[in-house]
Amino acid sequence: MVRIAPIEARDRDEWLLLWKGYLDFYESTIDEETTDSTFARIVDKRGNLHGAIARDDDGRAIGIVHWLTHAATWTRTDYCYLEDLFVSPDARGGGTGAALIEHVRAWAKQHGSAKVYWLTAEDNATARALYDRVARRSGMIHYQIALD
Repeated sequence: MVRIAPIEARDRDEWLLLWKGYLDFYESTIDEETTDSTFARIVDKRGNLHGAIARDDDGRAIGIVHWLTHAATWTRTDYCYLEDLFVSPDARGGGTGAALIEHVRAWAKQHGSAKVYWLTAEDNATARALYDRVARRSGMIHYQIALD
């Protein structure tokens, strides 16, 4: 059975392995300073960036999820954006991804968010099969402008 808990400072090394796995999956790199800043913001209880880590029965870290909330114009409360979700390849298919999403959903409901939403790559068929079971596609198309 998977156990999920907030990411804490002592989880840094295990989180880093999963974070690097996530970045590798998306064929991306992030500089070390940004990675350090991301982790520091996740473990800062006063901040707006949150994270949880999933562990298997042996206590091995097998998944992570990060989320944040933001004001929205279509509701009087916040929206919750699930930004990153990653499950170790050897632990996929066992319900960890669904459990991490449910963890964020429950947190968002408890904190008064109007909805939880996220993005994924169009070709991420495995994850999309899970997402189609636990959520409804919005029909929106994502655009962005890089500012760097």
